[in-house]
Amino acid sequence: MKIGIIGAGNIGGNLTRRFTAVGHDVHVANSRGPQTLTALAEETGATPATIEDAVRDAQVVVVTIPLRAVPHLPKGLLDTAAPDVTVIDTGNYYPQQRDGKIEGIEDEGLTESRWTERQIGHDVVKVFNGTYAADILDKARPAGAQDRVSLPISGDDTAAKAVVTALLDEIGFDAVDNGGQDESWRQQPGTPVYGMAADADSVRKALAAASPERTAEWRA
Repeated sequence: MKIGIIGAGNIGGNLTRRFTAVGHDVHVANSRGPQTLTALAEETGATPATIEDAVRDAQVVVVTIPLRAVPHLPKGLLDTAAPDVTVIDTGNYYPQQRDGKIEGIEDEGLTESRWTERQIGHDVVKVFNGTYAADILDKARPAGAQDRVSLPISGDDTAAKAVVTALLDEIGFDAVDNGGQDESWRQQPGTPVYGMAADADSVRKALAAASPERTAEWRA
């Protein structure tokens, strides 16, 4: 399966490592150009690409860039992707630390991933946003292992969530379905599940304990 990864930071880099390790055709892009991705490509066998080339014909696209950069992605970003492309969003809103105020999130009350959907014009599945990058490599376990970690996923497209669940299984994780995108606030920064590496029951309890109120730390 061709997977296009937009963003080669800590999360994007480690997803490149894991997806190539299980045999996927990974094309990875960043804002600085493919010439800056030589080392990652040599390490993993991934193809360094422009954003446009990474997305072309991709069956899965991973958007793993700062939220403030999402509106600056190429217009019609997904027009050349596979018709049934699944889009993964790993993003978080860090208003004080990085992104500044995003009115759609703070003033309209959109969840972070719902806001991202509006920018790119496509449904997304929110996952990996509360996962430490190192855990993507260090905490992968075979199916059925007692210490296998479960990750929450949110999204409105049932078929896309099935694709993401299968990908998680391939790279050593279970999925906990958190429902539709309007419920994805339960896994945003500041919630009990954020940063958690635990089993499915613990993840479900953390999701249920979340409060929809965005605390001062996570507002501009």
